[in-house]
Amino acid sequence: MSPSPENQVSVLVVDDHPIWRDAAARSLTEAGFRVAGTAGSGAQALRIAAATRPDVVLLDLNLPDYPGAEVTRGLLAALPSVRVLMLSASGERQDVLDAVTAGASGYLLKSAEVRDLVDAVRATAAGHAVFTPGLAGLVLGEYRRLAQSATGPTGGAATGGSAAGGSAPAPQLTERETEILRLVAKGLTYPQIAERLTLSPRTVQNHVQNTLSKLQLHNKAQLVRYALESGVD
Repeated sequence: MSPSPENQVSVLVVDDHPIWRDAAARSLTEAGFRVAGTAGSGAQALRIAAATRPDVVLLDLNLPDYPGAEVTRGLLAALPSVRVLMLSASGERQDVLDAVTAGASGYLLKSAEVRDLVDAVRATAAGHAVFTPGLAGLVLGEYRRLAQSATGPTGGAATGGSAAGGSAPAPQLTERETEILRLVAKGLTYPQIAERLTLSPRTVQNHVQNTLSKLQLHNKAQLVRYALESGVD
C-alpha cells in the first residue's frame, strides 16, 4: 500500500511520556498529517495500529512493557506495509542496530528539532530510510562488516547448505534494478537517482517496487539491508 498524499498520511504516535507524545502529535497535525491516534505502551500501540492502519508509526524505543524493536516486529507482522520511524534519546550503536534489524525504516534522536521530526516523518512516509546525521554511517558500516564476515576467502558463503540442498534460487534482478538498488544502498533519494540515471522519479519508484516484490521485502530499509548483506554496493 503506497502512502497517501501528504495531507492524508496517517501517523500513530507512541511514547510513554504524555507531554512529549501530545506535543509531537500536535506538531504533526499542524504540519498537515493526520494523527491516527496516540499510545503510551507497546501493547496499546499494536491494538490501535490494527484498528487504524496508519501509514507511519512514530515509535519510542523504550516503552514500559515491550522494547521498541519487539513492537516493531509485531507491527510489521500485522501490517507489512506500515513504516516505523524509531525515536529515542539513545544514539548507542546496539540500540540503532536492533531497531533497523527489527525492520524500522529509520532512527531519529529525540534531540531533533520539530522541523527535523516533521521532515523525517514525511520522508519515512515517502519510503525513504531516515537517520539522525551520523547514525546512517554506523548502520552502513555494521552491515558491511557483517557481509564481509559472512563470506569465505573466495567470496562464497562461509556457511550454508550444499549445492544439492534444493534451496530456492536467488531472485534475478535486471541490470537496471541492480543499478538502482546500488544507489538506494548509498542513501540516494528517488529524485537523486532519477537525475543521475536520466529517468523520472516515478520510473525509479516502479523499479524499486518491482525489486521489493521480487525479494519479498516490505520497505526501503529492508532493501538497503539486503543490498549491504549481498554486497551490492
